[in-house]
Amino acid sequence: MRDDEKNTASPISPQLVGIVAGEASGDLLGGLLIRGVQACGLKAEFIGIAGPKMQAAGARTLFPMETLSVRGYVEALGSLRKLLRIRSNLARLFARTPPRVFIGVDAPDFNLWLETRLKRAGIPTVHFVSPSIWAWRPKRIHQIRKAVSHSLLIFPFEEAIYRNAGIPATYVGHPLAHALPAPDKTAARNRLGLGHEIEWVALLPGSRLSELKALATLFLRTAQALYAQRPSVRFLVPLVNRETRDIFEKTMLEVGAEDLPIRILFGHAHDALQAADCALIASGTATLEALLLNCPHVISYKVPWLTWQIMKRQALQPWVGLPNILAQRAVVPEWLQDQATEANLCQALIDLLNNREARQAQIDEFEIQRARLKRDTPNLIAQALRPFLEGDARV
Repeated sequence: MRDDEKNTASPISPQLVGIVAGEASGDLLGGLLIRGVQACGLKAEFIGIAGPKMQAAGARTLFPMETLSVRGYVEALGSLRKLLRIRSNLARLFARTPPRVFIGVDAPDFNLWLETRLKRAGIPTVHFVSPSIWAWRPKRIHQIRKAVSHSLLIFPFEEAIYRNAGIPATYVGHPLAHALPAPDKTAARNRLGLGHEIEWVALLPGSRLSELKALATLFLRTAQALYAQRPSVRFLVPLVNRETRDIFEKTMLEVGAEDLPIRILFGHAHDALQAADCALIASGTATLEALLLNCPHVISYKVPWLTWQIMKRQALQPWVGLPNILAQRAVVPEWLQDQATEANLCQALIDLLNNREARQAQIDEFEIQRARLKRDTPNLIAQALRPFLEGDARV
């Protein structure tokens, strides 16, 4: 028996709920979903692919969540055989022991196929976090219609898209907007033991290993360039685990950045974003976290050439960063692909550090968007799931 086929047999439960999350951000969302269901007194036993937060809430995982954390078209090819095997194993498992509902948390390339197959077998399916059809690949809405019985949406502008496509959906607000406290820079600096008169810049080169390997060198060279011009600045680098820390520290040695005044944190990304005067962030969920925590920032991203060509041809928005997409204007500077150079990124950070008005302009827009995103998300999720968990919903 292969490693990814072990432990797929489990006792049948009348409250069985299948669930799959694919990376750290999905684990956070899945954990909030599970706790929301529990808080409303709904009975459910969650099993599938879960990270540490979901497992702490009671979910049982059958495969390592990190297996699904693959970035981009080209990068996925190397893991394709394993991903397909795991997906087929899950489909067979849930066909043998049908859950009341299957919930796919983000990871659309993996989950939509699985949801389509399960829905055809008569199992209700819910997808939590819409694929970014408003940014690129709009025809994917047809695949979503075939795959899901209901969709849980986290951005307000998605409601009209799903309504027009005839797909049952509920806007539940953004879980991070619900979960994160009001920003407090002084308290965050106190928690981290940071000097209050020092300029702090947070570097967030991504939580996925593939992102970190692609961006760590660029971010460190940017920090070197910034430090050369501004020797009083200090850096915060929150990393999710030992593996990411090892990669980052190895890159520091490779680029000769071991003498930079960097404080590496295990986790504490939210404290780092609150404490920092500004940040350099890889495009993704962390940019939304920066918005919610009032951290002015610069967005950057680089992917392999072929992945970039595919993404560029399918893009519907002129921006990649969530703060800009939500505002529908350029609030946060974006330096991507060939334009993502240490010189450009360094100058963008200097511009923010030198200009209090520019930082405040970002924060003013962040507060507008946070008010739109903040809802009683766990309760809204639980109420949307109630018909499925009580057996009253249609496939």
